[in-house]
Amino acid sequence: MTGDQQEAYPVYIKFPAILLGLVLAVFILYVLGDILVPLCFAVLISILLNPLYTRIEKVMPKVPAILATLVIAIIAIGGLFYFLSTQISVFLESLPQIKLKLSLLLSELEVWSKDKFGINIKKQVAALTSGLSGGGSMLASTIGPVLTFISVVLLIPTYVFLFLFYKPLILEFLFTVFLEKHSLRVAEILSQTKAAVQSFMQGLMIETVIVCILNSIALLVIGVPSAIVIGVIGGILNLIPYLGGLVAIALPLLMVTITKDGFSGQLAVIVSYLVIQFIDNNILVPRIVSSKVQINALISIIGVLLGGMLWGVTGMFLAIPTIGVLKIIFDRIDGLKPWGILLGIEVPSEHIGLVWQKRWDRIFRRMEKKKLQEAAAAEEAATIAEPEITGPATT
Repeated sequence: MTGDQQEAYPVYIKFPAILLGLVLAVFILYVLGDILVPLCFAVLISILLNPLYTRIEKVMPKVPAILATLVIAIIAIGGLFYFLSTQISVFLESLPQIKLKLSLLLSELEVWSKDKFGINIKKQVAALTSGLSGGGSMLASTIGPVLTFISVVLLIPTYVFLFLFYKPLILEFLFTVFLEKHSLRVAEILSQTKAAVQSFMQGLMIETVIVCILNSIALLVIGVPSAIVIGVIGGILNLIPYLGGLVAIALPLLMVTITKDGFSGQLAVIVSYLVIQFIDNNILVPRIVSSKVQINALISIIGVLLGGMLWGVTGMFLAIPTIGVLKIIFDRIDGLKPWGILLGIEVPSEHIGLVWQKRWDRIFRRMEKKKLQEAAAAEEAATIAEPEITGPATT
């Protein structure tokens, strides 16, 4: 559809059509969430693994190259989980001490609440007991999500294999959808989008690793128990902007409160995390993730909240990479560039309407000035052309 055809539709038709399309899209995403969530993860992982697969494919056939790529990825993820499991075992060993300190804190909290608000301790214990009595239903409600998670984990490698195997088919479909005269433009957009998305995903991974290392080092220096586990969890939660940072800092604060006396540990955790966030936002993200794919704070918060309402925690993790991919695509398609501008961080110094208004004002002033100059020139020419009036001749 050309720009002239789009302008042929009035606003009161275009706006309801766009709104209806958005409502239908959100409804479909919500209904098909169980299918689309593993697909989205598989697409992002496929894009991330594509450079490795391309290199391996040069030295072996297609199917073994895909399998080798998946094996390398699984080994890397398995090594990460093994490392975390060893650290979690250290955390489990310190559970009795943590439980004892937590019990003391709860006792102090009960006494304080009774003194300040007059709440009876027996009522608190009864409420706690009634809450624990529902553990069976809580366990039953937990089995379903756990089984769903396991099925998703098993589906994702299968999807990644199929995406890499059918990559030529998917590209051929995209070229066939558009007219042949647009094939060169489509190839350019696909090439630029693939390179930008790969760079974006690799940048996110590198940023996450660096933040995990910085968090772990800071917590080890402060002396927080299970510092590496908490630091890695904080680095992963950092993928969720703003909200993830709050949860990430709450974990070490809770651990310090339980295991240490005084408030120096809490203050050290807050200062160190603020410094790490400053380094991440001002050094790592602009230089590693690339400033071309940065998303403004308003869209980030809205996207994370909508992703959480749509697909839960997985939706919150998928929100920012998905919006980043959409921005890359929007920036490279002429008809969608306004949406790319809306998602980005570049704020114009002046509204474009005011800019054009000033330009037209300058043009009109020049036209008026030119008219005045032409009128003055015409008047001067008319004065010169008038015959000189002389007095009567004398003899």
